[in-house]
Amino acid sequence: MTKTELFDIKIEELDSYVYGKCKLKWDLLAKPIDGFGDFEDAISKIAAIQGTANPDISKRAVVIFCADNGIVEEGVSQCGPEVTRKVAENLGAGKSTVCVLGKKIRVNIYPIDIGIKGTEKIEGVLDRKVCEGTKNFLEEPAMSEEEVLKAIVTGMNLARDLKYAGYTILASGEMGIGNTTTSTALLSTLMYIQPHNLTGRGAGLDDAGLERKRNVIKQGIRKYSDGFGKDDLYLNAVYRSNVSGIFEKNVAGLKTKEYALHILSSLGGLDIAGLVGLMIGGAMYRIPIVLDGLITGAAAVCAELIVPGVKDFLIPSHKGKENGNEQALEYLGLKPYINGNMALGEGTGAVMLFPLLDAIIEYYRNGSDFDSYDMEAYKRY
Repeated sequence: MTKTELFDIKIEELDSYVYGKCKLKWDLLAKPIDGFGDFEDAISKIAAIQGTANPDISKRAVVIFCADNGIVEEGVSQCGPEVTRKVAENLGAGKSTVCVLGKKIRVNIYPIDIGIKGTEKIEGVLDRKVCEGTKNFLEEPAMSEEEVLKAIVTGMNLARDLKYAGYTILASGEMGIGNTTTSTALLSTLMYIQPHNLTGRGAGLDDAGLERKRNVIKQGIRKYSDGFGKDDLYLNAVYRSNVSGIFEKNVAGLKTKEYALHILSSLGGLDIAGLVGLMIGGAMYRIPIVLDGLITGAAAVCAELIVPGVKDFLIPSHKGKENGNEQALEYLGLKPYINGNMALGEGTGAVMLFPLLDAIIEYYRNGSDFDSYDMEAYKRY
């Protein structure tokens, strides 16, 4: 796929008729209006994505993109790149955190090697390797245009294949040492927020490591932001609160598809690019994609900027420990359903949303209506 073909993708809007039909059914169930709050909207949105007023999330999987990041050479992580492969091996063996959760929650696990260092195949992990990790973005762009497009197409094809295999909803996940640095660099650049306000400790950096990580991100932004920020304009407050408390975004005319792809290839990772493709594919093939934390949030922002309309097919899961995830969700107009201060990766937060959705869908399908209670329905005003 060329970038022109990518930019030409058009996403059809959600089925507003199905959405309205679901909202009406919620109002006819014997409960207060909007009694299940945001969860009523979540089920209605899933239904509108699937094009049916009887939404189904019974066959689900989590797709976990695994890749190494060259920027770890700068000491931005507590551990080395060898850990990416070790965790991927545990994913393949069904022993990692998300695998344990998945057995209980009835989620199939699909770990993907999209860019792990080394040529040796990992048992139980799908080999979709684009290359052996990204470059150190302080020295050169993390990926070439060809590599980033190949990773995006890999994600799109996985969404298509899993849809045709009968999956009705997908969770998104990742594994890659250094990817809180790449994702924070993307968000800081694309949303024009100071790196100091977004950068977290990842897997547990000390104060010196955190400051080093912030400086690396700052250098990366200056190197690849096409002049924007060289005079520290990008360090000014980007969000300013108006009288209604609504945030206005200073986009400075740079948030184009071309620019977003450039920043993704320059500062991002193969795991993030794969996630971008998965999300675009989810919108194309009408399958809801549940977001996890910071890294999937960064991918969601990239996907929306490259192919507008993708955000309507995304389901947020949890707020996360990293501030960048909350900012990304706010930018996309999405609200997380779970607080919990989690920072596990692998799609763990995303799969933890499924039991809640299961419970709400069960009520949506089988809850009593007002007629069965022999009482007048509440009215929406």
